[in-house]
Amino acid sequence: MSSNVKHFNLPEIGFELFLLQDGEKKITEKVFTGMSNTSDFILLKEDHTMGNLISEHLKQERHVLMAGYKVAHPNVPEVLIRIQTDGSITPREAFRKVCGTLISNYSALGREFQKEFALRQLADQGEQGNNANGQGHGGY
Repeated sequence: MSSNVKHFNLPEIGFELFLLQDGEKKITEKVFTGMSNTSDFILLKEDHTMGNLISEHLKQERHVLMAGYKVAHPNVPEVLIRIQTDGSITPREAFRKVCGTLISNYSALGREFQKEFALRQLADQGEQGNNANGQGHGGY
C-alpha cells in the first residue's frame, strides 16, 4: 500500500484559509432589510474565534439591541455577524467602535506581555550568572 495516498475528502490546509486573495475584501457590510437598523458583516478568512469575540463585545454596547454570528460551514473560513442598533448609531459605527476597542485592548495586552517576557529573561540571565559563580540557591 502506498504512503502517498491522497484523501480527496480532506480539505487542503494552506495559506488560502487565512490570506486574502487579490481582490478580496476582509470585511463586507450588507444592510439587512428584514429589520430596521440592521446590517450583516461578512468577515473573510475568520472563524468562531473572531465571530464570538466581536459579537459578545457588541452585546455589551449600549446602543446595540442584538448581535450574533454564524459560520456557515467549518471548511469555509467566513463569519457572518449581524448587528441591530437602536438607531442612535449605525451598525457600522457599533462594529467600528467595538473593533477599535478590541484592537486597543489587545495591543495593550501585547505590550504588557512583551514587558513581562523581557523582565523574565533578565531574571533568568541573572540566575544563570549567579549559578555560574557558585552563588546558586542550593537546589531550588
